[in-house]
Amino acid sequence: MVASEVSPFAKTGGLADVLSGLPHALDRLGHNVTIVMPKYRGVAAAEAQVSSRPVRFGARTRDVGFHTLTLSPRRRVVLVDMPALFDREGGLYGVGGRDYPDSAERFGWLAAAALEFVERDPDNQPCDVLHAHDWQAGLLHALIKITPAQFPRAAAAGLVFTIHNLAYQGLFPRDTLPSLGLPWSLFRVEVGEFWGQFSFLKTGITQSDWVTTVSPSYAKETLTAEFGGGLEGVLASRGPRYVGILNGIDADVWDPSTDPLIPARFDAADLAGKRESKRGLLEQFGLSFGDDALERPVIGMVSRLVEQKGVDLVAALGDDLLALDAAWIFLGQGDARYERALTDLAARHPARVAVRIGFDEKLAHLIEAGSDIFLMPSKFEPCGLNQMYSLRYGTVPVVRAVGGLDDTIQPFTARARNANGFKFQDATPEALMRTLRQAVRMFSDREAWRGLMLNGMAADHSWETSAREYVKVYRRARQDAAARAGH
Repeated sequence: MVASEVSPFAKTGGLADVLSGLPHALDRLGHNVTIVMPKYRGVAAAEAQVSSRPVRFGARTRDVGFHTLTLSPRRRVVLVDMPALFDREGGLYGVGGRDYPDSAERFGWLAAAALEFVERDPDNQPCDVLHAHDWQAGLLHALIKITPAQFPRAAAAGLVFTIHNLAYQGLFPRDTLPSLGLPWSLFRVEVGEFWGQFSFLKTGITQSDWVTTVSPSYAKETLTAEFGGGLEGVLASRGPRYVGILNGIDADVWDPSTDPLIPARFDAADLAGKRESKRGLLEQFGLSFGDDALERPVIGMVSRLVEQKGVDLVAALGDDLLALDAAWIFLGQGDARYERALTDLAARHPARVAVRIGFDEKLAHLIEAGSDIFLMPSKFEPCGLNQMYSLRYGTVPVVRAVGGLDDTIQPFTARARNANGFKFQDATPEALMRTLRQAVRMFSDREAWRGLMLNGMAADHSWETSAREYVKVYRRARQDAAARAGH
């Protein structure tokens, strides 16, 4: 697998969690997995096996370091050490909300380095499948097809590409191709040309045997103009070779009965620890945590503060949120206007609203464990993981019915026996407020609310089920590779 981030080494979002959880589940199913990612500044590799060798990309050759970490007998992470490209003070992808100007070069070299590792793997492990993730790995399969003789081991592998979020396409000017030493054959509409630009994402889609995305509903949505980002026709052309597989969660990391990051453990048989976690959450965020405060629902949100996540709907409601008898806790970072809207709201209502700008893994676990309601009003959501974390922690999600949120949340109705949350359809502040009112009103019916909690906690969203679906795709991709080779 090749990706730009892997938890716990480097993380900005759900991609990193997938690149941790899916390989772990494949490992448990008996498969060998090697994950290749950049060695960013601060990524520790003290116990790694280190090697260095020349890597050719386009017309240039560079010496590249490879730090191989053994996670288990069947699972490795390879950190690509290119300080000029990845050892930077800013974020993984840019600074101040702007991508680095050499992003195409950075991730083109990542793909080339990954292929070099495959060809000269010091452990000589076979490569049956090459699985590229998101636009940052979009050149991986194209490089094989440009010069298959340079990569004979990789050329014999099945080629799988996964779209985690179609909103991020890796678009670059057409002169990026000659600047990287890549042939103009890639700048064709059937490969990577996209309205006069070169798309890493489209290249990944067109050059793979199979394409997956992270939920069945998102796969269907991306075939429409509303959600397809201009690539709906390209995706439709893949026909049955484009499939949606729902992400899983790491059930060992996200388990309220063993979680070391929360004040008190709990499970479906004994929920007392959830109340203590709620008290600890309120105290941590400087809100009242007495017995009276515990009777009021806590509504939590952990998110990138961007429009995709529906934060604009929350900001539009503003002070109207305080009409609900609830406490509000927000954790995230993103667009300055949304950061400011939430911090201003907290400043006006310090007894009921708390905000932390940034990301903190421990606080994320605390919010999942201590909240009663978890808010995800996304404009679109390829899969979403937080709603599945919430279900496992007995925290009832309020979501918009899109993508993986629609696949995983069964809305409460008078006759729904398997309900585990609340959903709304329209991306409007009014629809969100109506659903929040319903959830807060339901919270006072403790028997019905306990039923919602227990339904959520009973669901199995572990990676094993999803991993088995990926194995099916891998086997089909291997068959395609064999057909290409004429076997």
